[in-house]
Amino acid sequence: MVAKFNDFEINPIHKGDAWKVCDLCVANADRLKRYFPKTLEQNLNPTLSQLFVEKMVKQFEDKETFLFTLKHSETRELAGLIYIKELDWNIKQGEFAYCIGYPFEGQGLMSKAINQLSQHAFTNLGLDTLQIIAHKDNLPSVKVALNNDFKWIKTLVNEFTPNGEAPLDMELYELHRPSRF
Repeated sequence: MVAKFNDFEINPIHKGDAWKVCDLCVANADRLKRYFPKTLEQNLNPTLSQLFVEKMVKQFEDKETFLFTLKHSETRELAGLIYIKELDWNIKQGEFAYCIGYPFEGQGLMSKAINQLSQHAFTNLGLDTLQIIAHKDNLPSVKVALNNDFKWIKTLVNEFTPNGEAPLDMELYELHRPSRF
């Protein structure tokens, strides 16, 4: 376990998570299709989810991408997924990407999870800079960044193209390793 808060815990993805990841993605397909289309398409059925999870476990082990689960400690229900991706070990930088299921939104869980994983990334992974890239209209994601003291850096023009839509401008937020780490 990486962290625990309230009745939730953050763990690295493991092979037993495939069914839960599939359930989360299918149940939240409407919200994932816009900002998490690749994760969604890789988790539309249990077989695809098993392949996805195996790939993510390997990438975690190889320090290419870190995928974490946010689960309710007692029920083990999967509330959300948090990636630390786009890792550049030369400059010690990574980017957060995250999603949360409908039943868990609006409870501040993702803000708390990002806080815990930021500390983990600085202390255990040795990263110096963390980024969050969010569309300005994705207010919950922007709020997570601001709640965790990420600072707006710039607008990335035509950065992201959701399924067949026109490219979107995205906002880049950064958090640097505090001197206490």
